[in-house]
Amino acid sequence: MNPAAHATPHAPAIRCVDLSKSYPIYASPRQRLRDLFRWGKRPAQDEFQALKNVTFEVERGTIFGIVGENGAGKSTLLQLIAGILQPSSGTLERSGRVSALLELGSGFNPEFSGRDNVFLNASILGLTRAEVESRYQEILDFAEIGDFISRPVKTYSSGMMMRLAFAVAINVSPEILLVDEALAVGDIYFRQRCMRKIHEMQRAGVTILYVTHSTADVKSLAKKALWLANGEIAECGDPDYVIKRYQAFMVNKDVDYLRHHHQAPEVVEAPTEEKAGPAAAAAQPTEVKIAAVTTIPNVDYRYGTGRAKILGIAAFDAAGEKLAVLPPGEEIIVRITMRAEESIAQPMVGFMLRNHLGVDFSGTNTALENAAFPAMRAGQTATVDFRLRLPVLYPGHFSFSPAVASGTLEAYEMCDWIDNALTLQMQKRVEMYGYFRMPCEVRVQMG
Repeated sequence: MNPAAHATPHAPAIRCVDLSKSYPIYASPRQRLRDLFRWGKRPAQDEFQALKNVTFEVERGTIFGIVGENGAGKSTLLQLIAGILQPSSGTLERSGRVSALLELGSGFNPEFSGRDNVFLNASILGLTRAEVESRYQEILDFAEIGDFISRPVKTYSSGMMMRLAFAVAINVSPEILLVDEALAVGDIYFRQRCMRKIHEMQRAGVTILYVTHSTADVKSLAKKALWLANGEIAECGDPDYVIKRYQAFMVNKDVDYLRHHHQAPEVVEAPTEEKAGPAAAAAQPTEVKIAAVTTIPNVDYRYGTGRAKILGIAAFDAAGEKLAVLPPGEEIIVRITMRAEESIAQPMVGFMLRNHLGVDFSGTNTALENAAFPAMRAGQTATVDFRLRLPVLYPGHFSFSPAVASGTLEAYEMCDWIDNALTLQMQKRVEMYGYFRMPCEVRVQMG
């Protein structure tokens, strides 16, 4: 049965209007105690605002992704929606039974056995004992923790605790499911099962709020995304757009951190022919000239410090002919041309290949491939060829996002990044099952 069948069809599952949550800050425990027993009007005091005037709606039966740094207010928001906390101001409306998978182990008594905690947790979420007993075996089967179900929860690993908590959360017929980063502690096998279950519940009409640091999950799962920063909404809307803005912010923040702590690579001027001397110039090996590319077919989003710029990107076959489609299983050349706007001590050029869902499929760069890339002076250009053999992929659209940075793999400054600059369709040459076809040799021997 669809758990959301009795809800008003067009009403949002969740509506928050100017939602705020603040906590008083006390100078000492004595002040806190004195304030606790004070009658009448309390004196003004400092407050920490965990959430500030947050307004958004979540459409019924959709997956809503929430991203942000640690301390941005994501967990506070989910606790308000779950009813664990009460807002300081604003309004919060939610329609239907809420099941929450929040902080690991929340709602579990460590001294109780797993079985006892199943009954305790499910009863808190509104199920009768008879209902829990009828679903107990399903919970046990999904959690797959064996004899540990009879042992105290304090003996569980974090992964086992997450397994049991998720199994309970999905088996109480929720109309709204809240998931707060808990799946990150699970092994890949169980995490994949959880993802399949989330898709299954969403198709059945369950509304899912999913807090995660995995931007790929948000882009592939969510219909809408929210980015919280310092308790406020930074962006809310299309997941692809929100994630682009969030990733750009995080890259720039890392650059600022490196500069502040003097960890950014030293900027030095690249040697010119005059400085190096004619003998040094003559000693340089002669190489085949690579033709620069000067067109950028598309710009979905662009960010960076601007110390270097992408001038063009194109894809060619092994013979140097420009590609209109991607040939599966064949060698191709991805060519990127860039220009240094300032002196760059350690240039680094690369690209990210994304699939039709916007998920980062594969990527590389000159540093990762150990390619020699000398320092560049302002105004100097460079063209980089990435020669690679494509795997046999499903016939979807794939996009290339080129980038140029300054630094090392461990510490770099993003100078220019262009989202989805070049998109090409993968040809279908063989029958496909799944996302890619593995190289395979088959041998049959008859008895």
